[in-house]
Amino acid sequence: MPRARDLGIEIGALPTGPTNSVLDVAGVGLGHATVHRDDPLVARTGVSCLVLAEDAYLRPVPAGGAVLNGAGECTGFLTATEWAAAETPVYLTSTLQLGRVYDAACEIALDAHPEVATEVVIPVVGECDDSWLNDCRRMHVTTLDVRTAHAAALASRGGATPPGEGAVGAGTGMSCLGFKGGIGTASRTTDDGHTVAVLLLTNFGVREQLTVAGVPIGRMLPPAPAEPPTPAGSCIGLVVTDAPVDGASCARLARRIGLGLGRAGSVAHHGSGEIFLGFGTGLRLDRDQRPDGVPLTGRGLDPLFPAVVEAAEEAVLNSMLTAATTVGRDGNMSESLHSPEVLALLRAGR
Repeated sequence: MPRARDLGIEIGALPTGPTNSVLDVAGVGLGHATVHRDDPLVARTGVSCLVLAEDAYLRPVPAGGAVLNGAGECTGFLTATEWAAAETPVYLTSTLQLGRVYDAACEIALDAHPEVATEVVIPVVGECDDSWLNDCRRMHVTTLDVRTAHAAALASRGGATPPGEGAVGAGTGMSCLGFKGGIGTASRTTDDGHTVAVLLLTNFGVREQLTVAGVPIGRMLPPAPAEPPTPAGSCIGLVVTDAPVDGASCARLARRIGLGLGRAGSVAHHGSGEIFLGFGTGLRLDRDQRPDGVPLTGRGLDPLFPAVVEAAEEAVLNSMLTAATTVGRDGNMSESLHSPEVLALLRAGR
């Protein structure tokens, strides 16, 4: 399925990285394990893994977080914001699978680092609710799925093509702005040569508020054949940059993800959990969280802020355009944004 730029939809003014994805940040990888079956139970779910740096446990990366609306969960969020550091990959999954993914993430960390036995590790695992399409009363995700996503993330680092998006991994059962949502990513490069990339798990909003490159597409479309009875809930947003930023600056970058979601149509409904984390790979920390360089702060962050907003807005669209129409539990359906009607409205609006 095409991404936004494949269809001539350009968001913002900054150039993208080579793959227009999180893979444009050196050392970062993204992998998925998709669980899609109908027998014996309907499963539209999975797990995605973002590797920030293979040696992050020994040399943590600066981290910071922000919350737009807190009706959701992300393990490790408090520790990352308190210590301003992250030492594990970030895992994404569906709400009721979070515990299973957390357990598997601990096992992966224990396998890789025997010293965890005395120092403890708190994996970062974020969730969104995929119960519109997925039979969430059954535990579909296995330890093998988590290990598969992690191995795929390690293998993807330095890749020359964009990673899977849309209805893959954790995005398999997600819905967004009245259409099929899921995994979306995009990147930007700044004038001073830094790369800023955003990864989203989109599962928020209602159809009438969908906005594409400033065009109020949602108000121009007829009502959906079927939508969740309440606004789809939540978006986990991750931003990672190779700029030398500290934890406080990572939190400021993370907060800007919400501006990108707002441009696409988010209003952060009551039951929605917009939880954001930012990470920097340009500085690294020792086990006592001491940086190995001088961070970029203050007005030096200004070039990074629009990069986050543009990449987040485009990542929303990529998550929807690359996702095929999906039928799931009880015949519930989320239709793809990539349709002749939507494309015609976009051409007319531009």
